Amino acid sequence: MNKKGVYFALATALISGLAVFLNKFAVGFWFNSSVFTTAKNLVVAILLTCLIVFLKKFPEIKDLSKKAWLQLAVIGFIGGSVPFLLFFKGLTMASATNAAFIHKTLFIWVALLAIIFLKEKLSKLQILALGFLVFGTYLISGPIKLHLGYGEFLILLATLFWAIENMIAKIALKNIAPLLVAWGRMFFGSIFLLIYLFFSGGLSQIFVPLSGIGWLILSGVILFGYVITWYTALKSLPATVATAILVIAAPLTALLDSIFVTHYLKPAILISGLIIVLGIILIIRIYERTCSVLQIRLSS
Repeated sequence: MNKKGVYFALATALISGLAVFLNKFAVGFWFNSSVFTTAKNLVVAILLTCLIVFLKKFPEIKDLSKKAWLQLAVIGFIGGSVPFLLFFKGLTMASATNAAFIHKTLFIWVALLAIIFLKEKLSKLQILALGFLVFGTYLISGPIKLHLGYGEFLILLATLFWAIENMIAKIALKNIAPLLVAWGRMFFGSIFLLIYLFFSGGLSQIFVPLSGIGWLILSGVILFGYVITWYTALKSLPATVATAILVIAAPLTALLDSIFVTHYLKPAILISGLIIVLGIILIIRIYERTCSVLQIRLSS
């Protein structure tokens, strides 16, 4: 049982819950959400490059094969550029809670794609656990509160892109270190975003407004922590397990929104949180049991 992967996935979930909430405010300081996204991703790419230099990982980059470079470029396009443009544009039109809810359906799409492309299998108990997660995330907003407008549609489209990216990343992580995958996503993603701004006429707005410098740095540092912990978790865990653990971020975002924005804590948030935690515990226990059975078989 790779407990390190579980811990990193939980850390990613906490970072994600905080990030969705804070980015709702951060993007408000920019006239163009695409410019904010590009600037933030550039901050992360620079931080990751500095970390690679500090850890003396450049020889590993030089040794990457052409196939590995292609995988990193695709991850940068599908995961580090297009969905960010869609997500943050949608975030300007949707509530933080709805954005978190839709984004946290990522585990559903990943579970479906993992069966097809990664040959992961779902037992009846795992399907039951995923059902808990679906029901828990559904309770956060409720059928009446959840508004599926244009902003929510963009966030859903971004989520589908990220689900596909996770399939490619899971394959790439077999031969590439998580740090380098994270770097590739943000480095190539930033290049694609800059190209988009150039052709859309937004490149001249890349200079940071004084009122948004603090939010830009904060958002960049949070995203830096997210990609580092996430790819480490994804390398160690099945994609379905890793993304299922991420769902705990949804009630966390809703809780932060209740405390600092609406100043009213809905009972549904606490109930959904408990249901989601129950589903995640069940997912982890099933994973532990599966690992134990495989270990016994290998040792016999």
